[in-house]
Amino acid sequence: MSRFLFVVPPLVGHINPTLGVAAQLVRRGHRVAWAGLPDVVAPLAGERAEVFPCAAPPLDDPALLRPSSLRGPAALKFLWERFLGPLAEAMAPGIRAAIAEFRPDVLVADQQAVAGGLVAERLGVPWATSATTSAGFTAFEGIPKVEAWVTGLIQDLRQRIGDPAGAADPRLSPRLVLAFSTEALVGPAGSFGDQVRFVGPSIAPRPAPGDFPWEWPDPGRATVLITLGTANTEVGPRFLAECAEAVRVRADRLQAVVVDPSGTLRSPHDRILVRTGVPQLAVLERCDAVLCHAGHNTVCEALWHGLPLVVAPIRDDQPTVAAQVADAGAGLRVRFNRATAEHLGAALDAVLHEPAYRAAAERVRASFRAAGGADAAAAHLAQLAVRTAAERCRP
Repeated sequence: MSRFLFVVPPLVGHINPTLGVAAQLVRRGHRVAWAGLPDVVAPLAGERAEVFPCAAPPLDDPALLRPSSLRGPAALKFLWERFLGPLAEAMAPGIRAAIAEFRPDVLVADQQAVAGGLVAERLGVPWATSATTSAGFTAFEGIPKVEAWVTGLIQDLRQRIGDPAGAADPRLSPRLVLAFSTEALVGPAGSFGDQVRFVGPSIAPRPAPGDFPWEWPDPGRATVLITLGTANTEVGPRFLAECAEAVRVRADRLQAVVVDPSGTLRSPHDRILVRTGVPQLAVLERCDAVLCHAGHNTVCEALWHGLPLVVAPIRDDQPTVAAQVADAGAGLRVRFNRATAEHLGAALDAVLHEPAYRAAAERVRASFRAAGGADAAAAHLAQLAVRTAAERCRP
């Protein structure tokens, strides 16, 4: 039996992929724990999960709300300066305490929880990277000044919470990087590094609202899931209203489940079901297409089901993921700030009725299923634990 400690940021989309991997490790006889913000991790990992508390910047701090106009390099710098850097400093003491108590054989650090790699390197704990979005490999392409600035920020963090003599990038373990995608979506990955393993999405059951009206969908209409994820509530109302209007004028042949966490959208038609939250994996099994923000988890879960997409990226890694969807032929990209009901309706018509989009989505789906997902990720981690144990036993 080996012990695996998952270090995760307080972001649902970065925790969800670890759930299936952890479940597979437990099935193999290993012990698993998390280090993170308990209020976020525990509801997702389950009441029996072992969660070591780490602090985090106040998630409701107005200083963390990026202006919707902030894009590109400025948005990346804002993310690191206002959130990821302070998050690393806040998490470090909790990670050190978790390592001291849990004594992991391998630490698994999310790419955005850089304190995991820094503290592991300082304490001599073998560690792997959980790359929940493949955009993490290419985020700084073409913006060397921002890359240099982030590298300097990480070096400052290393002096305070890591090993000052260390050299490993805490976003990319030199031993193992688990990338939850495949080359069918991200394109040729030969330059990503020999330690990168593309395992496909980690899809596992997770807690979900239990009151969804499964009798609502009309089998005679195509069904679309419309969602902007869990972190875009403040910028969603206008866009979701345009989406709803696009569906309303097609209600003779189309229906939609719209996820609106703000609870502000009013349905303009009885074939538009508006909910603050949905059991997404179960809903996707009954859908024909997805309209979303190009969040990596939502895109991968849609393609896991072979569903074509309309993607409207907002920020962070979403433009990169949207480009991957379009380049793979599995969907269409629209502009979030300028999309109208007319634009969105035309895009939905295309992905629903032009066979090439579904065929491309099915190709990505096949690659995802063949990659192994959570089971493959667990196997790679177990092998890393064996290798590092053997290294410790050498004279």
